[in-house]
Amino acid sequence: MTDTGTGRPGLPERPSLDGLEEKWASRWQGEETYAFDRSKERADVFSIDTPPPTVSGSLHVGHVFSYTHTDTVARFQRMRGKTVFYPMGWDDNGLPTERRVQNLFGVRCDPTLPYDPDWQPAAERPKDPVSISRRNFVELCSRLTVEDEKAFEELWRRLGLSVDWGLTYTTIGEKSRAVSQRAFLANLARGEAYTAEAPTLWDVGFRTAVAQAELEDRERPGAYHKLRFHGPDGQPVEVDTTRPELLPACVALVHHPGDPRFAGLTSVRTPFFDVEVPVREHPLAAADKGTGIAMVCTFGDLADVTWWRDLDLETRVVLGRDGRFLPDRPAGVSSAGYQGFAGLTVAAARREIVRLLRESGDLIGEPRPIRHPVKYYEKGDSPLEIVTSRQWFIRNGGRDPKLRDRLLARGRELEWVPEAMRHRYEHWVTGLTGDWLISRQRFFGVPIPIWYRLDDAGEPDYSQLLIPDDSALPVDPSSECPPGFSEEQRDVPGGFAADPDVMDTWATSSLSPQIVTGWSTDEDLHRRVFPMDLRPQGHDIIRTWLFSSVLRGDQLADVLPWRRAVLSGWILDPDHKKISKSQGNSAVTPVALLEQYGSDAVRYWASSGRPGADLAFEPAQLKVGRRLATKLLNASRFALGLGAAQALREPVTEPLDRAMLGRLAAVLSDATGAFDKYQHTDALQTAETFFWTFCDDYIELVKDRAYGSGPGADSARAALAAGLSVQLRLFAPFLPYVTEEIWSWWRYGSVHRATWPTTYELTRVAPESDPSLLDLAGEALRQVRRAKSDRKVSMKTEVPLAEALGPAALLDQLELIDGDFRAAGRITKLDLLRDRTTELVIACAF
Repeated sequence: MTDTGTGRPGLPERPSLDGLEEKWASRWQGEETYAFDRSKERADVFSIDTPPPTVSGSLHVGHVFSYTHTDTVARFQRMRGKTVFYPMGWDDNGLPTERRVQNLFGVRCDPTLPYDPDWQPAAERPKDPVSISRRNFVELCSRLTVEDEKAFEELWRRLGLSVDWGLTYTTIGEKSRAVSQRAFLANLARGEAYTAEAPTLWDVGFRTAVAQAELEDRERPGAYHKLRFHGPDGQPVEVDTTRPELLPACVALVHHPGDPRFAGLTSVRTPFFDVEVPVREHPLAAADKGTGIAMVCTFGDLADVTWWRDLDLETRVVLGRDGRFLPDRPAGVSSAGYQGFAGLTVAAARREIVRLLRESGDLIGEPRPIRHPVKYYEKGDSPLEIVTSRQWFIRNGGRDPKLRDRLLARGRELEWVPEAMRHRYEHWVTGLTGDWLISRQRFFGVPIPIWYRLDDAGEPDYSQLLIPDDSALPVDPSSECPPGFSEEQRDVPGGFAADPDVMDTWATSSLSPQIVTGWSTDEDLHRRVFPMDLRPQGHDIIRTWLFSSVLRGDQLADVLPWRRAVLSGWILDPDHKKISKSQGNSAVTPVALLEQYGSDAVRYWASSGRPGADLAFEPAQLKVGRRLATKLLNASRFALGLGAAQALREPVTEPLDRAMLGRLAAVLSDATGAFDKYQHTDALQTAETFFWTFCDDYIELVKDRAYGSGPGADSARAALAAGLSVQLRLFAPFLPYVTEEIWSWWRYGSVHRATWPTTYELTRVAPESDPSLLDLAGEALRQVRRAKSDRKVSMKTEVPLAEALGPAALLDQLELIDGDFRAAGRITKLDLLRDRTTELVIACAF
């Protein structure tokens, strides 16, 4: 930087926060400030399993929250001497991307259509969706995610994330697909992955199966319908249900064991359809719910699945994958009764059965409105149904007590920040009711790497799996052939058929520790960075990402994939609702905030959120953050303008200067301890509290002395230099731009590659100190300021006489800093009146 006329090259005349992001982000990239050194051994590395954000959608302020937390840790560890392995990934496959492509381009995927290499989307979205081949659809998804990833990378760079952009990956990239398929085939070889025909939670909008971890309850209006079933001797049996439309799928009634109301009742006939069904006992049937006896249908909810499986009941399926009633009647139900329901939606079928039951007299009274929790796919718009389909599963302890206990032990082995979050993990593991369903009936994802032999009738033989060579991974069975077969044998009797499904996005994301560290692809890198040190993530995906990653690490290598997990909370709007796209309250974009307040201010606000705790979005906090960054800029400019840079590492001799550095040493110890415990908020608050004391009290107390010459001035400048050097490094993890800018005025290299400060730096130049002197001086100065404020005079007003009253020992201390105190308060004469009061009192005469 050129000489700006200050007499000290490097000091700007009027420092400003504006433009710092553009200046330093490009320089960090060009100088590879945050590049990972892969020559380091594992003991010298701190590796982070960065959450790959879902890029399909608009950015909102919540995106900057937890990523800022992680970045403060990365910067701290780098300054502590660790080589930080800090990659960034993009979670770009799965249903959200497909939905966005469908809505944006007005297309839908039809796997039966041939690939058209010349097809391009229309300039304007067509009124009616255009059907395109699977390959065309996947190419369109890939094209869109590339643009989405650019927007996210631009945001992260501006925010100042210190990731190594050379380590970027995508969950749909070739490496990720290969690792995901290789892990799946390893699970298959050990019997941990299997395929089965089973009742499956089904989203009729996306037309795909979903897993237990992807469910959420939503309060929805409904109604209880009281139906009259008919006992063997004609006596009525009343049953409450919210799903009367599933009456043709009824396979039993169930009640609690020993309920005397149903003693001797072994079977009933269903209303309208007149089908005989058994009456059974089951401990999960609630005697105090409804009429005490429940209708079991195949399938209305998860309780139905449990009862059906435990009681070995018949199956009468009426709902198809499109959410409509199947055209063919289920076994045991008459064609005449069922034909009016074929092809109806659930809502239409409900209206029709209610009408028919009213006419037959088997609807008792009118439906009773209620609000009740209904299960939805977390990204879906329609209530989930349960259909029978063939799916792929990975064993997760839901049906294996030994595996469940092992995964619970893994949870106890993991360090949790905060520790209470471990209970969420344990609650999830102990509450699992089935294995992990990983297959999805969608298109943009990692294909299941399996083909099936077809028998002479052209039907798949699911016991004869055709598996690719490891060297061929990744594969797409829909366009590639299994070993030993040719394309002419596809989908013909005696040939082969591809598994049509893709893996759930969590099946790939769960392998992020393996993908980024080079498991099975770069073993040299893998041994240097795995197991990883840190998994940062939101507390809401413990059940999905964290649990599934623990499971895969246990299965693949019998190890936890990381040593600790640091959980972040949500960003809340003024109504204390989570800010998210789905809530419709994410209008404030992070880009707008970064432009208005600056990246350091946004990072300051984000850093005020503690691990595991939710944080309200408060624009006022952004203003506080910008004020802090501005003050740091100006205070540093002032101190360096006094010649502090030239006094660095010089001895500090004056009592007040030593007191300030002694107090800073304690602050440094506390902040370092907070960082070591992953409590970044405590570290920030500790540093910030001291900084304002440093500016408001210490600088004001010593600036007159620092302007002078001689030993006292030298001591002040040396203390300012030492204090500034330490504080810049304390703030560097939180305010990377302004600290880098100030560092460049007087120090070589990057502050982010500088060594984390130590208390030795301070005790070396100020070996003996009494930090209470700084408190005493600050309190005395505040009383003088208050007296001037009460008299409504300028702070620059001279005080001809001031009297200090208090215990003798206290005033003896004040006498040590008499000169600095009088100069700061503009006091001509100071009288010390010992033992007149029990506390310090400064009386000013004007």
